[in-house]
Amino acid sequence: MAKSNNTSNTTDNVQFDRAGIWISGLCAVHCLALPVLLPMVPLIASSFFAEAWFEKTILSISILIGFIGLFIGFYKYHRQLYPLYSLTMGGLIYWNKDIFGHHFEPLTIAIGAILIIAAHFINLRLCRECNDCANKSCNTPA
Repeated sequence: MAKSNNTSNTTDNVQFDRAGIWISGLCAVHCLALPVLLPMVPLIASSFFAEAWFEKTILSISILIGFIGLFIGFYKYHRQLYPLYSLTMGGLIYWNKDIFGHHFEPLTIAIGAILIIAAHFINLRLCRECNDCANKSCNTPA
């Protein structure tokens, strides 16, 4: 199989993955920094940053962008589902961050964010490997 010149498709996929990494990371920073900032800045406590709908909106956008990026990688390149599983698990854990109580919320947020960010890094690696490979093994399902 000859190398294909899919630079625009690869660029689109990489941009979605990088956007997903940044948005997931910013979401994690927001959720982890907010308990520190709330006591210091009462103004922030009364703003929309502290609202549950804001957190759910940021997380939903992050998961949507992540799904688009990972699906492009899955469909056009590597046909591996485990990045999508990691994104889904990270999103579910992150969405239900208070399931173990407020004391474990930072740990739950960190685990969810790590799974989401790891999904994007794995997808980038798989797409890079399949874009450079010379055999058909990249397009076979796991």
